Amino acid sequence: MKLSLGADERTAVVDFVLDELIHAGHNITYYGPRTGDSQPAEENAWPRVAQQVAEDVAAGRSQEGILFCWTGTGVSMAANKVRGIRAALCADAETTRGARLWNNANVLCMSLRSTAQPVAKEILQAWFGTTYQPNSSDDACLRLLNDLEDNR
Repeated sequence: MKLSLGADERTAVVDFVLDELIHAGHNITYYGPRTGDSQPAEENAWPRVAQQVAEDVAAGRSQEGILFCWTGTGVSMAANKVRGIRAALCADAETTRGARLWNNANVLCMSLRSTAQPVAKEILQAWFGTTYQPNSSDDACLRLLNDLEDNR
């Protein structure tokens, strides 16, 4: 699968997730600082990397996206400003499963501060192991969400 991943800091959990994704055979476009970069430049600020990942997904250059910032909330807010993006901040596998199953999330957001590598692995397994199951209730909610986006 073609994925875009962005982070405003290059940490061990970012490297771990990149390794997991590559090992699983995904094709990754990465936005953010490279290993060894000490201070993130403006192009690596969390709003910028979130925009780049979200625009890749919205334009179809990537099928899905994954984002990191210190809390995960900033990248989630920024990504959701891009039309067609349903970014979900996920701290555990069950929340991730729900974001995919009921909300048809297409961008996964995680916290650099609080996501341990074993938890990140569980989150990735839930993300890639769960797909949206169309149904009248959730479809209606997603239409309402799209209406909110259209009325901006």
